[in-house]
Amino acid sequence: MKKFTKVLALALVAVICLGMLAACGKVEKDDTPASKVIDIPLTDELYAFGVDKDQPELLEKVNEFIAQIMEDGTFDEICNNYFGDGTPVAVEPVDRNDAKDQLVVATNAEFEPFEYKKGNKYYGVDMEIAAKLAEYLDVELVIENMKFDAVCLSVGNHQCDIAMAGLTVKPEREEMVTFSDTYYTASQKLIVPGDNTEFDDCKTAEDVIAILDKKDDSTKIGFQNGTTGQFFVVGDDEWEFEGFKVSSAGYSSGSLAVQDMIHGNVDYVIIDSAPAICITEAINAVS
Repeated sequence: MKKFTKVLALALVAVICLGMLAACGKVEKDDTPASKVIDIPLTDELYAFGVDKDQPELLEKVNEFIAQIMEDGTFDEICNNYFGDGTPVAVEPVDRNDAKDQLVVATNAEFEPFEYKKGNKYYGVDMEIAAKLAEYLDVELVIENMKFDAVCLSVGNHQCDIAMAGLTVKPEREEMVTFSDTYYTASQKLIVPGDNTEFDDCKTAEDVIAILDKKDDSTKIGFQNGTTGQFFVVGDDEWEFEGFKVSSAGYSSGSLAVQDMIHGNVDYVIIDSAPAICITEAINAVS
């Protein structure tokens, strides 16, 4: 009887232990993010708006407007809506009507937090600036959403008045538009899978580039087509980017590139710093 009682007691202890392990298993969760940004600026760039070359009066007004919003705090308030504790403001453009006084803005609404859409409404730093600019000019705001590669081209072909799309000042683009005064300093950053540790000890851009320089075409880096990220990866003489020996993949948006990385189709993504943060935070929140 004592032997049976002892065996029963041991069995009960085992059951309890297994139950505890099972319970622990239920609450344990892998908190590794799906993706992460290596917080080291790889480039130093300036954003500006691209104005139709045949509209010098508009360029003058745009530069006056930029100076004003920088001085009176409007620009800081708009940035706080996306980089601080403010609330993004929806921008609702009107339909194009050439018989009316309108400002036609070319953009690519795939570049949060500078321009993006929710339903039929536009949001973003550039979009709020566009709305303020239209008010300043006392005209209606029209927004033409298109692929990034077409933004400057549409202004160069006089189909739109101004390009507002997180544009880095670049000589190649100056052939199509006249750039306004600059309004934002940007940089490219590297996005890697959340469990990647090979860049954890990097302190400078040179450290990151040294690792990428060792990669061959078995490594694939994604970017948004037509952006500085593409030029940085594949090389660009104007900016003196040497590029890398890796394979590359272009996407219509940075978000698609990061999603493809998470699915294992590319190894890394290089895009502008602010969109990189927005994209990884959004993707990690649902992963």
